[in-house]
Amino acid sequence: MASSLVRPSNGRWIGGVCAGLARRFGTTPNTVRLIFVISCLLPGPQFLIYIALWIMMPSEKY
Repeated sequence: MASSLVRPSNGRWIGGVCAGLARRFGTTPNTVRLIFVISCLLPGPQFLIYIALWIMMPSEKY
């Protein structure tokens, strides 16, 4: 486990949720983004979870 769960100020596309999760779990942001897009093809609340994480995850301080 690399660091705490925060949305980074650089390397983010929309909200930084996937980049923050990737940094936390030690993988690349593109891998997490790909997993998220593939999971959106399945039924479930994936998009709502993304929005909730976007709201709840603190933004990284400069």
